[in-house]
Amino acid sequence: MRQESRTDVPPPLAATDLYQDAADDATVIARSRHEPERFATLFTRHAPALKRYVIRRLGQDPAEDVVAETFAVAFQNLESYDLTRGDARSWLYGIATNLIGRHRRREIALYRALSRTGADSVTEPFTDQVDERVVADGARRRLAAALAGLPRGHRDTLLLVTWAELTYEQAAEALGVPVGTVRSRVNRARSKLRRALGDIDPTTNEGRDA
Repeated sequence: MRQESRTDVPPPLAATDLYQDAADDATVIARSRHEPERFATLFTRHAPALKRYVIRRLGQDPAEDVVAETFAVAFQNLESYDLTRGDARSWLYGIATNLIGRHRRREIALYRALSRTGADSVTEPFTDQVDERVVADGARRRLAAALAGLPRGHRDTLLLVTWAELTYEQAAEALGVPVGTVRSRVNRARSKLRRALGDIDPTTNEGRDA
């Protein structure tokens, strides 16, 4: 049963302010510090994609709570946000990644179940181009097993770049690590996945530099 969020966040009201709609995330956050109802714009912009990302990693059940808590934590920390960063996605995905870490056992269990049964109730193919090859070769199970076997930091980094479509720079901001660390983790994770999938690279064309 879903638990209620412990922290109140302004509800995702429909944005009617054209200036607010056109403003970048940093401007929305700056205004939210004095007008909390403005924070709803940030929720409306980013919650749907963030929820899809969390579902892919944890399944449907915990996703709503993780997303709600992500925005609750963000709302509590508006004053600490660096307003020079116009796009808040790396900030939000960084918070979500920390929260996903609390469900590490569930995530690993889901990947391992997929590796045994092939029934994909959580993950989706990395790219449409790879989908047919993955299904035809029965490689989806091997992909799930490889994801389960990655160190947490490597998995977090790879999936931020591939599934959340963050740049390396944004992933570095989300995780609080140097860009070089992101590059290294992604390269190592991709190498492991390629070995597991017989040289199929399921991350083709998805990771990109800032």
